[in-house]
Amino acid sequence: MSVVGIIAEYNPFHSGHEFLMNQARYIAGNKDPIVVIMSGNYVQRGEMAIMDKWTRAQAALESGADLVFELPFSTSVEPADLFALGSIDQLAKVGVTDLIFGVEDATQNFAYLGSKIAEIPQSHMDFNDYSQTYSTQYNQMVAREVGHEVNEPNAILALAYAVANHNLGTPLVLHPINRIGAGHDDVLQNNKVVQSASAIRNLILHNENNCTLEQWLPKKEVQLLFKQKAYPNWNLLFPFLKYRLESSSLEDLQQVYQMSEGLEYKMKHEIHNAQSFTEFLRMIKSKRYTYSRLRRLSLYTLLNVTQDDMVNSFNHESLLLLGYSKLGRKYLKKIRKDTTADVISKVDQKNTKSGSLNLQIRVDRFYEQLMQVDQNFGRKPLEV
Repeated sequence: MSVVGIIAEYNPFHSGHEFLMNQARYIAGNKDPIVVIMSGNYVQRGEMAIMDKWTRAQAALESGADLVFELPFSTSVEPADLFALGSIDQLAKVGVTDLIFGVEDATQNFAYLGSKIAEIPQSHMDFNDYSQTYSTQYNQMVAREVGHEVNEPNAILALAYAVANHNLGTPLVLHPINRIGAGHDDVLQNNKVVQSASAIRNLILHNENNCTLEQWLPKKEVQLLFKQKAYPNWNLLFPFLKYRLESSSLEDLQQVYQMSEGLEYKMKHEIHNAQSFTEFLRMIKSKRYTYSRLRRLSLYTLLNVTQDDMVNSFNHESLLLLGYSKLGRKYLKKIRKDTTADVISKVDQKNTKSGSLNLQIRVDRFYEQLMQVDQNFGRKPLEV
């Protein structure tokens, strides 16, 4: 039995994701399930998802997924290595045997590269060059130690999957698939069958009638987009971040997760004069930190997420079941007694007292405030 796993954000779900889902179905066949573990209302690069987790899960289910679980915030809003580590671990716990993912060059032997990187001594990863970002120094180290240079964003994430997978007791079978259409961060290209998610989000934010979206998104998803009260983005969130930084003491800001090396002073000093989030990022940017790292830090700050919050959540992660097909329900029933994953199908006061659901409820309160749609209490898994 092959249980095929996909790690996703679906921000939003588009034709490229549908292509990968079709490839997963080819591997799984008609009798074996496809399991998706998907970021919730906040995504890896430190942003709010443009559509809520239930809408995106619905699109995945209608395109062929059999089970969709929410990846906890403590894993979903992390750099690539921790994002991969938590995601791979949870997929393995629910019995996934094969992992499928999109990359720029699927001919690379990611399992081999992952094993070689995993063998690099930790001392070789203690980077002290403050004139370069951690990710730049990491990529240089990989090129030096393994003899393979990686620059493309999906390949970097794929390598992180491979390293995390290598450290499993029983590694998953890796299936890299060549991405089709536009690249990861490409601008809109009307002649492409597949657009980048960032180009689609930009179109949603700046095209008032969204008339061309049905070329790249499922029709039902486009209809739901039209009905949204707002489209989350950092321009919308910036006034809240500004208030949070200006009203918090330095001592409070020092407790924020990943706040280090005096960044609280820099952020508090620059926020008053910044007129937009983009301008603010440029004002606090240095060679030491990537924009993704600073966006994540800004998100932790906005949501008041502390070091203790993240550690407690990561150490006690639950998987919220967002939806299932008939095949998915049958599979979940089969593994319920044997799985080591903490699968939650209904959020209640008891299971949110601690761990990842406790943090998830807290951060989702802000999303609910903006979108005016309940995200946890009272929601049941979708059935397709």
